[in-house]
Amino acid sequence: MTSPADAVIDLYQRHAATYDGLRGKLLMEGPWLARFRALLAPDATILDIGCGTGQPIARHLNEQGHAVTGVDSAPAMIALCRTRFPEGDWQVADMRRLALGRRFGGLIAWDSFFHLTPEDQRAMFKVFANHAAPGAALLFTSGPAHGEAIGSFAGEALYHGSLDPQEYRALLAENGFSVIDHTVEDPSCGGHTIWLAQHG
Repeated sequence: MTSPADAVIDLYQRHAATYDGLRGKLLMEGPWLARFRALLAPDATILDIGCGTGQPIARHLNEQGHAVTGVDSAPAMIALCRTRFPEGDWQVADMRRLALGRRFGGLIAWDSFFHLTPEDQRAMFKVFANHAAPGAALLFTSGPAHGEAIGSFAGEALYHGSLDPQEYRALLAENGFSVIDHTVEDPSCGGHTIWLAQHG
């Protein structure tokens, strides 16, 4: 039987249109994206890891003058990105095995990284570092504490995992990132637990 963690990609593949309709264009992340962008050069390239359908985050960053490379494990999500933003760089890829051979001025893993198991999350910090240019900013969401939780999407189980905050801090430091801010369950951003860090 497929575990809930292993079923995440297939769930989003089958329900991409539903996700797109629910996600919409509301940019509740706006204040955090502004803080993220304040750490970047005006023309910094950005890697959006688990970009979904490209809305609203990649669209917003592109409108601010940043070239965005978006990767997602679900081909249906990337197909929507390519239709919506044909000039963009959109790639089907599993973030756990990401190796683009390029470094970016900014990296985002918003509402994506936290679908990985704790073990896979630990390995992701090397992936982040391998794609980070000197001074690169990193913005990602996690759970508030170590553990696993099963939510629901389109009537199906949706897996979430998290490490302890101290372990996130240690992994960031081990991979050359300094924590700029960490807010647990930010009430102004839909209850997201958010990390903002900088490389080098």
